Amino acid sequence: MYSIHLNNCRFYAFHGMHEEETTVGAPFEVSLRADFEVESAIKSLKETINYVEVFDCVRSHFGRAVPLLETLARQIVDDVYQLDPRIRKIEINIVKLNPPIAGFTGTIGVSYAKTF
Repeated sequence: MYSIHLNNCRFYAFHGMHEEETTVGAPFEVSLRADFEVESAIKSLKETINYVEVFDCVRSHFGRAVPLLETLARQIVDDVYQLDPRIRKIEINIVKLNPPIAGFTGTIGVSYAKTF
């Protein structure tokens, strides 16, 4: 089984439930792993998962606000799977950097994994 990885991709978006999250926004960091099966040695781009297409799919989800990161994670995983039926498992980690929470100095985030 092969895997492709997108690591520490940074986006700015307005995901969240609180007013400040939806008006000021926050930076996010996303890492995604997609495991896939192929029958033989990979010799061309069409024989693998195109990580540019995966990145474009992930990036498209940061142009529209979603209240919950859990919802966002699931939507991204489902859409990435639609790119290629050879995908067997996707794991995603979404981190909100500097969330607008009074007195909070860390990060928050969610992880989600789905096997197909």
